[in-house]
This record gives sequence, structure tokens and C-alpha cells, in this order.
Amino acid sequence: MPPQSLLDRYEARRTRRFLKNEELTAHWLPGWRTQHRRRILAAIVTTLMATMFVIAIVSFFNMIVALAWLVVCLAFLPTWTCLQIVSGRQSDAPRHALDEREIAERNSARSIGLSVAQILVLIPCFALVFGATIDSIDHQSLAYSAGLFTIASILFSGCLPAILLAWNRPDDDPEDQP
Repeated sequence: MPPQSLLDRYEARRTRRFLKNEELTAHWLPGWRTQHRRRILAAIVTTLMATMFVIAIVSFFNMIVALAWLVVCLAFLPTWTCLQIVSGRQSDAPRHALDEREIAERNSARSIGLSVAQILVLIPCFALVFGATIDSIDHQSLAYSAGLFTIASILFSGCLPAILLAWNRPDDDPEDQP
């Protein structure tokens, strides 16, 4: 057998670790593994992310509102974790842990996430570039608001593949249940 490259060894280790974690969490939150409940979690995550975007924009006008961004972020983290658990973390699974159909679905969802990231991050970039030329605005507030918007954009686009997969995946066949 030829020696494995560093990337091959990393992928093998990542797959082993993923399968071990999947075995550990496979029975967590059993009542939330239906499509209806996954959609509820996906909607909550999306709502929290939309709230982060709104707070980022409003923080340009009132910096105190930016504190609410942290509160929403703290609510987002456990909700996002629950969504990942009940959807089997398919969106960030290594390719060796998925079948061909799951790989195609994951790659499609990731492609959408990347496209959304590119579009959303352009918004604060343009705001910073063009806002820097206007002397009458508060550049510190603009930078802070654009930073929050960029963080929200990256978080949302990183979550989007899991949201899409959790939303679209049908319920598991009862015969496949342990």
C-alpha cells in the first residue's frame, strides 16, 4: 500500500472522529428528529440570524443596541447546536462518512452557502468603502456596524447548508430505527 499523504491521514482521522461523535449523539433529542421539528429549529436559527442582521444595522444609529447582538448570539449557539445534533451534522460531515446522495446534497447546500456568503459580505464592504468618503457620518459606528454585519453574514452562510439540509431531509424510515 502506498504511503498516505497528510491530507488522506487527516481525512481518515476526521472521519473516525465524526463517526465516533455521531455514535455518541445518535440518541440525543429523539423527539426533535422529525422533519417538522427540524424545520422549527431551522426557522428559529434563521430568525435569530435575521435578528443579528437587524441589530447590526441598527447599531450604526445606536451603539447601545449592539449589546443585544451578544444576547441573540448566546441564544443562537444552543439552538444551532440542537439543529446540528438532530440533523446528524450532515452539512459538515467528511465525505467518507456519507453516501453518494448525501455528498451531492451536502455539496449543493455548501455551494448555496458560499454564494450567500459572497453576496452578504459585499454589503458591509461597499458600506465601508463608500462610507469612508462621506465626512458627515460616524466612521466608528459604521465600522462597528459593518463588523457585526460581516460576522452575522459569515455565521449565516456557515449555518445555511445545515438549515437547508435539515429543512429538506425527509423523516427517517421507521424500519431503519435501532
